Amino acid sequence: MPDEITIERNDEQRRYELRLDGELAGYAVFRMNPGRITFTHTVVQPEFEGKGLGSRLARFALDDAVARELTIVPVCPFITSYLQQHPEYEASVDRT
Repeated sequence: MPDEITIERNDEQRRYELRLDGELAGYAVFRMNPGRITFTHTVVQPEFEGKGLGSRLARFALDDAVARELTIVPVCPFITSYLQQHPEYEASVDRT
């Protein structure tokens, strides 16, 4: 049976959480300002690395930010790197 991946936004913890079979495997921390979301830190737990989960988490978080019409401010190196590889988000990004 394949692993079940769920990703959701946890506003109380100010992070997007990726769970694999119910276990927290990674998260992307954010700060909110009016009209802006700043991604500050992304973690994939060591035992879950190398499975592409960080990219799945980044895509979900960024797609959600775009859907909410937020300007994306990348501070986190992982999110910054992901954005460099995915120019389709460029119109929503503020790198200043």
